[in-house]
Amino acid sequence: MQALFIGHTYIDVTMLTDVIPTGDAKDVAKDYAVSFGGNAVTAGFACAKLGHDVDMICSLADDWLGHMFRDMAKIYGITLHPRKVSRSSLSFIMPNHGKRAILRARDADYLEAAPQIDLTNCQALHLDGHMEEAALDYAKRCRKAGILTSLDGGGLRGNTHELLQYIDVAVVAERLCEQMNLSDEAMLAYLKSRGCKIGAVTQGERGMLWYDEEGVISRLPALRIPSDRIIDTSGAGDVFHGAYLAAYLDHRQGKWSDHFRFARAASAHKIQHLGNEAGLPTLDEIKTNMASLPEI
Repeated sequence: MQALFIGHTYIDVTMLTDVIPTGDAKDVAKDYAVSFGGNAVTAGFACAKLGHDVDMICSLADDWLGHMFRDMAKIYGITLHPRKVSRSSLSFIMPNHGKRAILRARDADYLEAAPQIDLTNCQALHLDGHMEEAALDYAKRCRKAGILTSLDGGGLRGNTHELLQYIDVAVVAERLCEQMNLSDEAMLAYLKSRGCKIGAVTQGERGMLWYDEEGVISRLPALRIPSDRIIDTSGAGDVFHGAYLAAYLDHRQGKWSDHFRFARAASAHKIQHLGNEAGLPTLDEIKTNMASLPEI
């Protein structure tokens, strides 16, 4: 195991359509994709696609969707450590002009405690805040062992404040800033106060505001992609997380500015493809984006 990802599992059904029927109306989608989903889960698949040994603690049900997810993980060589639930969670995603509507059905009533696994040889931990008690426990264990800890701060959770004191790399969404009534700059100050070595706020097409190893704040612009090539932005942030962890695992002494530029090119690939699986880039595709796509 090189990296451990902890999060909630979804099966995503992504439908490309200009119309969302209501009442008795019917329509036909232009295209669709069925894939794995969930923040840390998708990040784990992205990291595995880039050649790393990934273990995953995630929700899993013994139903047809659960069997589908096991098959997906097997293809990518991901070792699963399931936390049992009664029913699989499902997301319906409708991309539309750079935005996306999402409808979810989730079973987060875990039927057992999170598994305790050996962290020998683990070099990085990534969390999305789900399984709060497990996230905190593993963050503490990894911090004690000197293992890099990373957080996808997509939203405010019950243990966010406590958890952050064990996080090395915190990349949060503007939604968390809104929930905490903080500006993006104030959020960076807050992350510094919690001891995060690297902190960032993702800002969609405006790129990312972040501070580096020296605490210096700067902006990483987004890459310019023609609007007619933007198909599905859902999962782009998750691919970003998985890619910067892959970059870290490849170059542990490298600069985070380089890790984030690598990840930016990975997420640029994702938004040009429908569904999470189709949007996972190869190393060559990331290198091509880095060389060919200008900054906004």
